[in-house]
Amino acid sequence: MKKWYLAVPFFSLFLLLTSCYNQGQQSPDAWDLTKQQIDSISFSTTHHYTQNYNFLVRAPRLPLADALPDMAFDSLYVVRGERVVVAEIATVPSDTIDSIWVKVARDQITQGWIRENELLRGVSPDDPISQFIDFFSDAHLLIFLAFCVVVGGAFALQHLMRRRAYIVHFNDIDSFYPTLLCVLISMSATVYASIQMFGAESWRHFYFHPSLNPFALPFHLGLFVASVWAVIIVAAAAVDDVRRVLPASEAILYLAGLGAVCAVDYVVFSVSTLYYIGYPLLATYVYYCLYSYLRVSRSAYRCGQCGARIPARGTCPHCGAVNV
Repeated sequence: MKKWYLAVPFFSLFLLLTSCYNQGQQSPDAWDLTKQQIDSISFSTTHHYTQNYNFLVRAPRLPLADALPDMAFDSLYVVRGERVVVAEIATVPSDTIDSIWVKVARDQITQGWIRENELLRGVSPDDPISQFIDFFSDAHLLIFLAFCVVVGGAFALQHLMRRRAYIVHFNDIDSFYPTLLCVLISMSATVYASIQMFGAESWRHFYFHPSLNPFALPFHLGLFVASVWAVIIVAAAAVDDVRRVLPASEAILYLAGLGAVCAVDYVVFSVSTLYYIGYPLLATYVYYCLYSYLRVSRSAYRCGQCGARIPARGTCPHCGAVNV
């Protein structure tokens, strides 16, 4: 029997080399754009917004000029909470303050011109994610929160340790989720601060066009969004595990202490990373978290009086009872 099937690969290769190639339907005007369209694409690339983009007014009010190039302001303005749309963008070379002017419209009657820098200071993208970013990016809010978190966290930890209550890292429960939550929040804060330093322009684009899908973003932004999702999932698992392991009163105290530790982690790592201290500090903190949890998980005994986990028989470090 002849081995005719050996000729099949050669015959297939011959067909591939001699077959016709369909270039598809030609569209000569596919990139035949007008100068205005090209300018709009270029502006959107550098400024991350263009015509028909929606903003939410955050400033008490924004005055609008009725016409260009006169730039005559009258009593026309938009106020906080109103939504405006970008109707037109123009360049005024004679303006020494800001040559980019934007025409925004609230409705058919209320519309006018404003300098771009004044507009962006008083508005935020009409998207809940962007507004959430604005809320947490406010400098005064961050300073106030940092002070409250550090002071409140210190008092909470001191109070819990005096009561010999369960608390993550110090007198932890046999659950890895609280430790993992602290590690994830620390990593998320470090990644966020790193993006602010090394990828500010990509973060600005994300601010104008946010997404919760980590696979639709560049790697560093996707990593941050994925870490936020991981924090939410692990936080739910930690609450459920704490509720299962501890009684209701002790679970509330433990979760309060866990929240204080997480808040301190966020503030410390988001600030220290801006000065490059956060990277070695993060490595040290992760090692400490794993060491603390492994020390607790290796405790094979429980106190006969208070029920706390103890590393060996003898005097309980929590209540002082002697276990034999």
